[in-house]
Amino acid sequence: MSVLTRDEAQTRAQLIDVQRYEIDLDLTRGADTFDSTTVIGFTTRTAGDTFVEVRPAALRSVTLDGQPLDPAALDDNRLPLTGLTPGPHELRVEAAMAYSHTGEGMHRFTDPADGETYVYTQLFMEDVQRVFAAFDQPDLKAVFDLTVTAPDGWTVLANSVTEHLGEGKWQAATTPLLSTYLVAVAVGPWHSVRTEHRGLPFGLHCRRSLAPYLDADAEEILDITRACYDRYHEKFEEPYPFDSYDQAFVPEFNAGAMENPGLVTFRDEFVHRSAVTDTERQTRAMVIAHEMAHMWFGDLVTLQWWDDIWLNESFAEYMGYQTLTEATRFKDTWVDFGVSRKAWGYDADQRPSTHPVAPDADAVPDTASALLNFDGISYAKGASALRQLVAWLGEKDFLAGINTHFQRHKFANATLADFIASLAHHTDRDVHAWADTWLRTTGVDTLTATVTEHPGQAELTLTRDGSRPHRITVGVYDRDLIDGATLVRRELTDIDIPVDGEHRLPGPRPALVVPNDQDLTYAKIRLDPHSEETALRGLSRVPDPLTRAVLWNCLRDMVRDGELEPLTYLEAARAHLPGERELANVQGVLAFARTQVADRYTTPAERPDALALLTDLCADLIRRTEDGSNPGLRLTAVRTLIDSAAHADTIRDWYDSGSVPGGPELDPELRWRILGRLCVLGAVDDAVIEAELTQDPSATGQEGAARCRAALPDPDAKRDAWDAMFTTDDLSNYLFTATAQGFWQPEQSDLLHPYVARYFPDAVAVARRRGPAVADAAGRWAFPAHAVDTHTLTLGESCLEDDDPIPALRRKLTDQLDDLARALKIRTATAAY
Repeated sequence: MSVLTRDEAQTRAQLIDVQRYEIDLDLTRGADTFDSTTVIGFTTRTAGDTFVEVRPAALRSVTLDGQPLDPAALDDNRLPLTGLTPGPHELRVEAAMAYSHTGEGMHRFTDPADGETYVYTQLFMEDVQRVFAAFDQPDLKAVFDLTVTAPDGWTVLANSVTEHLGEGKWQAATTPLLSTYLVAVAVGPWHSVRTEHRGLPFGLHCRRSLAPYLDADAEEILDITRACYDRYHEKFEEPYPFDSYDQAFVPEFNAGAMENPGLVTFRDEFVHRSAVTDTERQTRAMVIAHEMAHMWFGDLVTLQWWDDIWLNESFAEYMGYQTLTEATRFKDTWVDFGVSRKAWGYDADQRPSTHPVAPDADAVPDTASALLNFDGISYAKGASALRQLVAWLGEKDFLAGINTHFQRHKFANATLADFIASLAHHTDRDVHAWADTWLRTTGVDTLTATVTEHPGQAELTLTRDGSRPHRITVGVYDRDLIDGATLVRRELTDIDIPVDGEHRLPGPRPALVVPNDQDLTYAKIRLDPHSEETALRGLSRVPDPLTRAVLWNCLRDMVRDGELEPLTYLEAARAHLPGERELANVQGVLAFARTQVADRYTTPAERPDALALLTDLCADLIRRTEDGSNPGLRLTAVRTLIDSAAHADTIRDWYDSGSVPGGPELDPELRWRILGRLCVLGAVDDAVIEAELTQDPSATGQEGAARCRAALPDPDAKRDAWDAMFTTDDLSNYLFTATAQGFWQPEQSDLLHPYVARYFPDAVAVARRRGPAVADAAGRWAFPAHAVDTHTLTLGESCLEDDDPIPALRRKLTDQLDDLARALKIRTATAAY
């Protein structure tokens, strides 16, 4: 498919202005295609030629100003419009469009639990063309009139309020000016919970088979929605700009959520059908807050070109965490951001594929390159940069600048320069210089502390490896005079780097000095040797959970940089997680320990000891929570023990009895988790999987069964799983991912060895056939991450050099190979200790 270049978009925007789309979709034409009729009203400023994008299964007819155009003129996804004269024009395109099963365009899903079918759109970047003809670029905004014909019993949701006209015909109210990628419909026999807040219709929607689970959480979700809505109206002077606010939890959704104006779509895993921790509820709440922030930053004011995607995502990420903290019961959201989300940004920023938060326009020449920037930099690093900006600028001036930005550019488009100009309007600080150093540069600064002891005082020096200015808080801690193990904060001091020099610490040498104590900046930190020893021995006795998150991140970075042995990190986790009071810290540390340290950074010879340490730790946490006082911690420990079990006996007993002794009872998620591990260990066969699927035939059950079958240590099972992923092209995006998640297992390295070499050419081929969504899944989940050796690295580098993978796969392979090289270096460094 031809990708749109920035130059082409600028040329088209100079030639035409688009006023209106009239879109009619007929979803009653069968399981493979739907009918799409589009009428576009646009004006040409001068005489010239341009094109409209459409990707039909069959292009039936095209007329321009009532005159027919030849459908055969369609070149890939571009229909030429030549000889345009100045003035108004009307283009009409009638086509049959193909349903998608990869989460792109109009995705169609039939629920295996009850046979009901649902369709919804995901039109981001360039997938509008899969649903209707469009001048598909974000700065050609227009109003949209939408009608949909749907089967009996289906409900149509859209960006605006919809009305059923009878005989399956639905009409949506005319929208305000929108970018094409933000148009949305979700159609099916939805289960809905509706209410109003401050005169605005609110709705929650999910598949009927998930109705009991949505109903159980509906009030919590609506409470979060109402609280965020009210808080944003306290922060923002522009009122909510659309006529309704629906939140639809849809199946097989590739992202976490999508900020369609008035109709936010979420992956329906957020409708919890099994037990979850409070941190996971907080994550759902954060996504709700994030997507609502987009109604202003992204929807009301939209990027002009995709180089400014960070303006959408960084802002929504920052506002999501901050507003949740301010407006809801979740008061420690920045802990979860610090220990989990922020690491996503740090990791991405140290790979060869890193890019500035706000890249130069020349670095994003087309939509294919833009798609690659939806990563930890645009989200986590960008949000961290904005948090640092607020610390440096002050929240009052920051919000004043934001409101000026909304007022100047509402229902239009804006750039980084526009955003900075709005901020600069309200401060004497040099915001332009700040943007150059923070948003136009790459990499992670490192702040290293040195503490020198003098009579009656100590002296702190902070050395910066990097170029950015930082305003940080330094925490100074002493041991409690009564309980020598507990650490007590002596002071918090704000320091500017590089402006401030040495900082005097009156009194005796502190036990612990923590740079960036409140995690207000984006930088790796290194402790002085005395503080490092204190952290390793007493981390759980630090009073503030956010400070502990900063320290855990410090240890994580040291492992990744080859400065701390992986087993030392695991021993710190074993020592301190039983005393950790913040569940986000426990989950973040255990996730890194299990998936990275145990599976990648330790050698095959060391791995059994690593898993034994983790199972011992989790068994301890389970014992400590037998009184029911901390169900979230207990659930986290149960999950990690299952994933780390080297022997089948204990977890097989749990599976057969239907319960962990002392609780919890096994819900579907835990049953599939245990069964997956038993498959890896070769303790069950396909008959057990089939029996479990009979008990849980849901979509999640289908994914669990695919994951389990792929995990069996059986040559036939591996061959079948491989063919399903790379040969038949029948798997949906979710079933592809589930199969890939089960396939590669470190315990089965001998059985899997022949597939490592097959992976690279087969991944390249399937990515070309099936497109970016499957390419992303093939690069993320189907990569042989367990094969940490030079052979895999050499194969991957040859693939990048010789096989020309599509951009989405190339980016994933580049990142995976860099992570693999890092794991090799860590193993080498460990051997040298």
